[in-house]
Amino acid sequence: MSAKPFASSGDLAEKEQTLEVLADGVYALTAEGDPNVGAIEGEDFLVCFEAMATPVAAGKWLARLREHTDKPVRYLVLSHYHAVRVLGASAFGAEVIVAHENTRALVAERGKQDWASEFARMPRLAEQADSVPGLTWPTLTFSDRLTIDLGGDRGDLVLQYCGRGHTEGDIVGWLPRHKILFAGDLVEAEAALYTGDAFHRDWTGGTLDRVQAFGAEALIGGRGAVSRGRAAVDSAIAQTRNFLDVMIREVGAAQARGGTLRDAFEACHAALDEQYGRWPIFEHCLPFDVSRLWDELAGVERPVIWTAERDQEVWAQLQGG
Repeated sequence: MSAKPFASSGDLAEKEQTLEVLADGVYALTAEGDPNVGAIEGEDFLVCFEAMATPVAAGKWLARLREHTDKPVRYLVLSHYHAVRVLGASAFGAEVIVAHENTRALVAERGKQDWASEFARMPRLAEQADSVPGLTWPTLTFSDRLTIDLGGDRGDLVLQYCGRGHTEGDIVGWLPRHKILFAGDLVEAEAALYTGDAFHRDWTGGTLDRVQAFGAEALIGGRGAVSRGRAAVDSAIAQTRNFLDVMIREVGAAQARGGTLRDAFEACHAALDEQYGRWPIFEHCLPFDVSRLWDELAGVERPVIWTAERDQEVWAQLQGG
């Protein structure tokens, strides 16, 4: 394989954003494989789901949302801690920033390193990076489930921890009335998975089982188009699970035969490329995915912290030609 531009540093073309109204007061913004965001109207307030990478980028999303509603943002829900999901939080003026308790711990443990890592990997998303005032700290955390009463006849928004997966702290947002699920990066619809901070075996097992058990009829994943209808939802979950299962098989086989990390990467690339290679961020993610899974299968329980320097080292080793 020939050397490739580092991560997404060569991906500089703007993506077309699409704002979809999924039900009365339920919104999703997708962008051709860029990170998805959403919003849910309460009776007299808004819940926003994900914060984008910078306040400037978030402000553009909010301007689109304001074409539909002028309700104030009471809750900003963060599905996990990654920088391109959370560092735009200051633009929302939210009364409460909600995340899993593990997410808050991860921000404390590795938030600064992740900020430098992700902005270097995905410079296009880091729009006016100097507008970020600092790390985003949740002000309300929970361990299992948190229910937000949307008021009036709007029902509830249920925030649920389904287990370790994309990170140690991923949560989903479930609207029982509409059977709509905001799945964060636990599910991707026609977008490659980033698993550099993942727990692959938990994710493909009980965690995705619990995601599927909601019985969603519409699902907004971390990237890719909205999945509409049970068949499309199940397909998105299945393709996410298959990506993980193929990686576990190939990396495990490479280790069993005494191979190297590079051997495992090349085996995964060959096994995944036909189905996933054309999808957004496949080439970007795979070196970091395989590196984390190699560690996990070798007994390294928690992901090693990614730094900008470590990113470059792994990239040179696995994508350096």
